[in-house]
Amino acid sequence: MKILANDGLALSGLQALEKAGFEVITTKVAQPQLSNYINDKDIQVLLVRSATAVDKEIIDSCPGLKLIGRAGVGLDNIALDYAESKNIKVINTPNAASDSVAELVFAHLFSGVRKLFDSNRNMPLEGESRFRELKKAYSAGTELRRKTLGIIGFGRIGKKVAKIALGLGMKVIASDKTVGKELITLEFYNHQSIEIPIETEPVEELIKHADFISIHVPAQETPILSKKEFQAMKTGVGIINTARGGVIDEVALLEAIDNGKVAFAGLDTYEAEPRPAIKLLMNEQLSLSPHIGASTLEAQERIGLELADGIISYFKK
Repeated sequence: MKILANDGLALSGLQALEKAGFEVITTKVAQPQLSNYINDKDIQVLLVRSATAVDKEIIDSCPGLKLIGRAGVGLDNIALDYAESKNIKVINTPNAASDSVAELVFAHLFSGVRKLFDSNRNMPLEGESRFRELKKAYSAGTELRRKTLGIIGFGRIGKKVAKIALGLGMKVIASDKTVGKELITLEFYNHQSIEIPIETEPVEELIKHADFISIHVPAQETPILSKKEFQAMKTGVGIINTARGGVIDEVALLEAIDNGKVAFAGLDTYEAEPRPAIKLLMNEQLSLSPHIGASTLEAQERIGLELADGIISYFKK
């Protein structure tokens, strides 16, 4: 059985699949040629990340496909319901990248509260000639400890973010489908652990008293945070989005930055990928990364193994 890993596959997954008797092809095929390639090579399993779209056209034109795998959590680039209606199995890797995404949240948070993203732009240009002025400009940072982090979307990644925040001494509040309490278990290097209850509440309440807000929800038809929500937030709030483009109204975000409501934002995803709006790219209050939340070496190895396990268990059962 042939597998096309069109957006690549970590060595761990490749080796596991080959050991199980699968032939894995890692050739990168452009979207317009994908259907022909799948049919010509008799591909039965297609593995993608976010770069390749598996739409109805691909599914209809490739009757030999038996399984589609997404190396990541989101399935918005796959016509999931349509694939399943055609008896094509769809799998993803919901567990493998949670730690990596959560750590990126705090990379942006630490960068934001100390303005490191802006300092890193200006130090190479003016560090020698204007050191004292730059020191003064970047000496009004704040600490995360004792601040309130609001987490919108309290699934696997949201809970990982909560654990790091609790370890930093932050208060954590969360919003999810249900309102109540969620227990978070903090595990330490010496095998000790402690359970901490996290209050969950509606988004409209969370945004009123969070010092920082981190979003962890699937793709949405309409933004979760738009002009109305920004107006209800604390002045000086920090916003982090490592989820999906479109969950924040980017025009409203820039307006909130301009009027001082939002102190900074850290963005890993954008409405217009792979060409984010130039106004975002040029804004000095934004800490930016190019959709790399799950892109650590460790996460890619785990993703490869999780995909391989899913494929092997489906075909070898």
